[in-house]
Amino acid sequence: MGRDRLRRGRAGPGGPGRGLTGSTDPYVGFYHDVPRGLADEALRRERAHLSPAATAQPWPLEAWPDVPTRFVLCTEDRFLPPGFLRRLVRERLGVVPEEIAAGHCVALSRPAELAALLAGPGGG
Repeated sequence: MGRDRLRRGRAGPGGPGRGLTGSTDPYVGFYHDVPRGLADEALRRERAHLSPAATAQPWPLEAWPDVPTRFVLCTEDRFLPPGFLRRLVRERLGVVPEEIAAGHCVALSRPAELAALLAGPGGG
């Protein structure tokens, strides 16, 4: 299923579903900094992502809910370019992202660092 996710992804510099690497291999695009055994397990357990209907519908509310908003940006993400995300987060969410040196699957590659970031100032 992981390979299908890459093929379905939006066009990027590497082509449709290829992100920054030009590769459809999930170990290259998504799991490059995750221990191989854990990446294998994640791929085995992967489930379907957003349905086409979810991405075809506009956001139903007039504005974002009035709750504190944070965004964790992974600086080594090979699928979503950090520069693009910095701009998008600033423009659409109105916040400065908190950055972590990790790839796309930060919860698997850097769980302790991610937990510390989320529990730190501004977190729970």
